[in-house]
Amino acid sequence: MPSKRRLRWAVLPVGIATAVALAGCSPTQLHGFLPGFTEDGQAATNHTDMVAGLWVNSWIVLLIVGVVTWGLMLWAMIVYRRRKGQVGLPVQLRYNMPIEIFYTIVPLILVIGFFAFTARDQNVLETQNEHPDVSIVAIGKQWAWDFQYNGTQADHSDAVWSMGVQAEPDKNGNVDQSKLPTLYLPVDESVRIDLESRDVAHSFWIIDFLYKKDLYIGKTNSWSFTPTREGTYQGKCAELCGEYHSAMLFVVKVVSKDEYQQHLQELRDEGNTGDITEAYDRLGNSPGTGAQNEGDH
Repeated sequence: MPSKRRLRWAVLPVGIATAVALAGCSPTQLHGFLPGFTEDGQAATNHTDMVAGLWVNSWIVLLIVGVVTWGLMLWAMIVYRRRKGQVGLPVQLRYNMPIEIFYTIVPLILVIGFFAFTARDQNVLETQNEHPDVSIVAIGKQWAWDFQYNGTQADHSDAVWSMGVQAEPDKNGNVDQSKLPTLYLPVDESVRIDLESRDVAHSFWIIDFLYKKDLYIGKTNSWSFTPTREGTYQGKCAELCGEYHSAMLFVVKVVSKDEYQQHLQELRDEGNTGDITEAYDRLGNSPGTGAQNEGDH
């Protein structure tokens, strides 16, 4: 049987087995066991699927390259091993142009491919919505978060806000989630979050959204997306920012439009209106003690 036909018959079962295996995968498995998806595959945002696809497909390509590379190494070790009775060195080949061209072209194609797909997705993720349904400012500080919900007025006179304090674990290390800074987002509404820092570099990471953005002094970073599934999600600072970095946690609640408006009204009723000023640049409690610091609030 010609070698090409033998190769075809060898590859065919592998392809069929791979297709069958993938067909039997659950949505969780198809998304690489990443967070951000329900058991039926519903994503947390309009961008979550894209990020997961880039991640999973990249690993599939890398695993294929790894299997081929390991296979060639194993094949060379077996076929060209020293056999009984052999002495001296094997024939030394200085150049093999077809192989060297192959080893040059294939990595180049892989690098170009990874760059192209990454640049394509990054361009979508980093394109900011200039006219979002909801405009929010998230302010990082050592070691918590403040959230300001902007209205329609240019001077932010109709904005409302909430201040947060860092997580305070109990003696068993448990954190009361209800006391963490909480960001409310309306489901199926386009959102733009402008990220600012009051002190050092922080990083705004909503785990299930599969994306994070850094915060810097004197620079505003932005993130635009649309939450597509109601629920409660965990967030944290992903940039080492000081002694209590691990306590810089927050909660994200994606709710209905009515619940979102109700939350804004609650903040308005509390008198939390207008811009958050520099008076709120530090926490009102001593980290790890819960004691109030005079003049910090």
